[in-house]
Amino acid sequence: MTYRIVLLPGDGIGPEITRVARAVIERAAALSGFSVQFEEHAFGGASIDRSGEPLTDETLAACQAADAVFLGAVGGPKWDQAPSRPEAGLLALRKALGVYANLRPASVHPALADKSPLRADLVAGTDLLIVRELTGGIYFGRRERTESQASDTCTYSRAEIARVARVAFEQARLRRGRLTSVDKANVLETSRLWRETVSEMGARDYPDIALDHMYVDAAAMHLLRAPASFDVIVTENMFGDILSDEASMLPGSIGLLGSASLGEARPGIFEPIHGSAPDIAGQDKANPFGAIEAAAQLLESLGETDAAARIRKAVNAMHEAGEWTGDLGGDLTCSGAGVKLVERLEAEAVAA
Repeated sequence: MTYRIVLLPGDGIGPEITRVARAVIERAAALSGFSVQFEEHAFGGASIDRSGEPLTDETLAACQAADAVFLGAVGGPKWDQAPSRPEAGLLALRKALGVYANLRPASVHPALADKSPLRADLVAGTDLLIVRELTGGIYFGRRERTESQASDTCTYSRAEIARVARVAFEQARLRRGRLTSVDKANVLETSRLWRETVSEMGARDYPDIALDHMYVDAAAMHLLRAPASFDVIVTENMFGDILSDEASMLPGSIGLLGSASLGEARPGIFEPIHGSAPDIAGQDKANPFGAIEAAAQLLESLGETDAAARIRKAVNAMHEAGEWTGDLGGDLTCSGAGVKLVERLEAEAVAA
């Protein structure tokens, strides 16, 4: 079996971390008995430099024909004044591929508990998943601006809410059976529809899932006070954007976490959750573990769970051995961490 993966390195540290992730995917695939074919395209600022647009028709067509899309990072000060910003390409790609559910896991490895900005005893045992609605809400609503006034419209339909809630309920069934739906139903009409829709689904289709509701401000507080109390969180686009970045710091570095953006069918989009970090671009300092986790999520989406498990086992072994990049207090470079991980993949295969 050969899978076609479109690689979008993007900007800043994107090319560095995707180079590592590609090598890891290729080695895990070989060890698990299948192959991957990568097709690389410019995206974001790199595409603006080349063609004037962050997402070209050619790149979009390649993504639509792929089994999966792997993205590095987009954006940077260089393009702040560009007519079309790099991030516009990402929003357009998500919309075109219909990837409406963004899955962002955040867990704290025991060896990294003291790296968290919170006390180790607070983050111990944290293993949560945020399911963020990705293609609706205020980010995609009507925008208006005059000299003295501006507005952004937040709109959700019952169908948009139901489809992302279903993803979250199904994920909860695969985990510990608990789902927290986050909204602002005491203020916003869209949140009232959100709570009503999720509640009806839970009672009708998922009586086995323990469902509770939480206002977004309370959720933000509880993520810091008792992060291990959460299993799966489902929420709308902007709330999910904010809460998932907050949760990303629990393990100790935003460079550790990956994300999967999924729709009804392939391809999904897989990427680390961090930005392009232009301040360290080209210095081989980036943490590639987030991209590596995204690579494992990509392989899971293809049904290649053995390869994904190989990658995560090798990553855990590196954490236990203290083999880290500089942001975690280690001495590995970005490329060096990739070499070490491939070595661990191969050693584990020999031992097995």
